[in-house]
Amino acid sequence: MTRLPYLNARLQGFGTTIFAEMSALAAETGAINLGQGFPDTDGPAEVSEAAIEAIRSGRNQYPPGPGIEDLRRAVAEHQARFWNLTVDPATEVLVTAGATEALAAAMLALCEIGDEVVVFDPTYDSYPAGIAMAGARQRSVLLRPPAPDADGNAFTFDRDDLADAFTPKTRLLLLNTPHNPTGKVFRDEELRLIAELCRHHDVLAVTDEVYEHLVFEGTHRPLATYPGMAERTLTVSSGGKSFSFTGWKIGWATGPAEVVAAVRTAKQFLTFVNGAPFQPAIATGLRLGDDYFDRFTDTLRSKRDLLCAMLTEAGFDVAVPEGTYFATADISPLGLTDGLDFCLRLPALAGVVAVPSSVFYEDPSDGARLIRFCFAKRDEVLTEAGRRLIDAFGSRRQRGLTSSSGSC
Repeated sequence: MTRLPYLNARLQGFGTTIFAEMSALAAETGAINLGQGFPDTDGPAEVSEAAIEAIRSGRNQYPPGPGIEDLRRAVAEHQARFWNLTVDPATEVLVTAGATEALAAAMLALCEIGDEVVVFDPTYDSYPAGIAMAGARQRSVLLRPPAPDADGNAFTFDRDDLADAFTPKTRLLLLNTPHNPTGKVFRDEELRLIAELCRHHDVLAVTDEVYEHLVFEGTHRPLATYPGMAERTLTVSSGGKSFSFTGWKIGWATGPAEVVAAVRTAKQFLTFVNGAPFQPAIATGLRLGDDYFDRFTDTLRSKRDLLCAMLTEAGFDVAVPEGTYFATADISPLGLTDGLDFCLRLPALAGVVAVPSSVFYEDPSDGARLIRFCFAKRDEVLTEAGRRLIDAFGSRRQRGLTSSSGSC
């Protein structure tokens, strides 16, 4: 990657996000964009109407620094309703510019220079950047991909690898469940081990739970619900994924008052505040009935099944996701090994854009053969993308087309 002459050393090598690059490629080629993670339809009308009403009623100036009171109350109600977590909306809830700001502010506020942050690899791309900006160091625990032709989504980690990642310098553990990009939902026994290690080493946890309402297999359980973890966990989520208004960038963090106050100190010098008329709208969303959340999950599960079936027919090995709205596919059954090269060629080959999973790994070779597709799209878009992929690659495995170079 080209070195940028004025960029500080901590951020050298990050460059433009892969999502921006692949979305630009989709726009340039007219390909179907299954790369960047955003839906192609808006969310509930009640939520958008609440935003329109807030704009019309003049709620367009700076909101309070921690967020408007009604949204903070709605977040607290949501945590109690779904996860049996009690948080004080006055001191234990912070509204942020999406989950990304909450996570960056947490890294900046909670880490000293030279501290270490334990993460599961692959990671969403903002995590390493946030850790680097804080002057901390990433300690990765590899989620091993399922073997080719394995059933389900078996991304697993070694217990000893996780234990060894904790050192006297460990300040935070950063956990994303349901997990992007793999679609893994961390299991109870895994979360118990994580909680045990955090308590033993007196480490704070920051959990990214933006896909909390997109669990298709298994059960989501916040890390903060485990014994001894409520007092050491900052839980992060947002309205973008749950209500399909990703551009509004309304997120939140909940946790102990002292931790939230620390994160608020950093957050106020980032965006200060944001999204005044969108905050009451997201409060409306959080108070929607169970039927909305059940329907939302069922709809995305159907889309998952549609795309995964077509990817399988196209010749990929698919790690069917347990949650999120991303599916990971292995290109090696097509006789290919270089996911980055494959994704760059895919618009020309099939008129579809995907994201190479290698960009999410500390060591790109760990994810070289994997690519990620987003299925939060209209059924007709997924069907057309699947048809194009089947036409381009469906007979490749049967024909035994292989390449020593792994190129297309």
